[in-house]
Amino acid sequence: MTSEDLRQIIKHGETSLVQFKEMFSTSAKIADEMIAFANSRGGVIIFGVKDKTGEIVGLSFEQVQELSREVGNIANDQVRPTIYLQTEVIEIDTKMVLVVHVQEGKDKPYKNLAGNIWVKQGADKRRVTDNAEILSLFQQSGTYHPDEAGVNGSSYKDIDTLALDRFFENVYHKPISEFDIPQEQVLQSLHIMDEQGRLTTAGVLFFGRRPQQFFPVFVIKAVWFYGNSIAGTQYRDSRDIEGTIPEMYEQGLRWLQSCLRRTQNGQSFNSIGKLEIPETVLEELLQNALVHLDLLKTAAIRLLIFDDRVEIINPGSVVGGHTMEEVMHGNSFPRNPLMANFCAKTMPYRGLGSGIPRVLKEDSDVQFVDNKEGNQFTAIIKRPVMSEADNATTDVTVKTADKDKQQTIYELIKNNGSRDPLNEPLNKPLNTERIASLLNIPYSTTKRIIKELEQQGRIIRIGSKKTGYWEAIDVLRVGV
Repeated sequence: MTSEDLRQIIKHGETSLVQFKEMFSTSAKIADEMIAFANSRGGVIIFGVKDKTGEIVGLSFEQVQELSREVGNIANDQVRPTIYLQTEVIEIDTKMVLVVHVQEGKDKPYKNLAGNIWVKQGADKRRVTDNAEILSLFQQSGTYHPDEAGVNGSSYKDIDTLALDRFFENVYHKPISEFDIPQEQVLQSLHIMDEQGRLTTAGVLFFGRRPQQFFPVFVIKAVWFYGNSIAGTQYRDSRDIEGTIPEMYEQGLRWLQSCLRRTQNGQSFNSIGKLEIPETVLEELLQNALVHLDLLKTAAIRLLIFDDRVEIINPGSVVGGHTMEEVMHGNSFPRNPLMANFCAKTMPYRGLGSGIPRVLKEDSDVQFVDNKEGNQFTAIIKRPVMSEADNATTDVTVKTADKDKQQTIYELIKNNGSRDPLNEPLNKPLNTERIASLLNIPYSTTKRIIKELEQQGRIIRIGSKKTGYWEAIDVLRVGV
């Protein structure tokens, strides 16, 4: 750090990364400052600067030597586990200042001799007492993995036996019933169940019949906006994607593929076309969001599509003191190792830190935002600007798709709700919500197409807005 660098830091005052000390206070207070930095994002303690005004008062040679020894002893003797420091002396306007660098720790939580845990909060610090926050610190250090925790209220009856059978056939080439030990013991050895007979968190999320029964916030919120602002009130499509992690991956990937454009790129007009964003990019980033999310944070994964970009937002920043640079170079620090293990055996997931490097090898404009303070990781993929020819092709594809959906909805209404090819009659009124559910089309899309059919004079509303239903005009004329 140069004297000019330090001058600029002092000029901007104390922050969550910078603390001023005019002189040494007490060993206990200095220890607490070090602990707060180590449990947060790291920072510097600058001795020789007034904390109230930022005035540089400086230190004598003897004071620098004594402080250097003292802070080293404090880090070793009054912090558990030990914190390793770096110190440097910088001269500003003939005044010497001691800068103590405290790195973000990889063995959180750090405590003082009384067992108190401190974290930074703005320019100050606060003591941590909440169990969930303490667990989060353990999680950041890799000594606690919430995916291995037992889920209260769960048991073997909550397992999707078909999913479990597929897993054992794929991995072990035989059903679980052919193992020589009891099934519960097999499931416990794989950490699908714990010793109390509960499913683990990973067990529920990979093999549960209804994972959202236990984890209602563990969903994908998928929204396709008009324009480029998240503040927009109109959107082309919106849905909540639920199920197990493999199911959510498949549904999320299909949704992304259905919303994004395809270009011909020299292929024949009748070909399916090439997706505007390489599928490898979508696969890796979606899997990354599902596997590395922070299970202690009650927030959904979000897939957001704008006209100029796609955002995949994952609750959970890069683990502990690890950096984005390490991740981009393929260093693997799994937040949920059990989930990563199951993912590698049930999905295209390769693990070993290969996901982000594979994304970077593709010819795509991808930006990663690791928000430590918000505990959130965002991948932003720029959508390429389409040529006029590609846009024309895309318009044709979209219009064709809409016409196909129009005809499908019209035929369903015309056939009095027959779900061809099942030809199963309905007992409920054929309202918009029911049509969307039967055809697995987003409600917003169904509503728009029904409005178009009504404007075309092909269907008519029977009854009130609340309890009414739709009928085809042709059907009504037959009965006249």
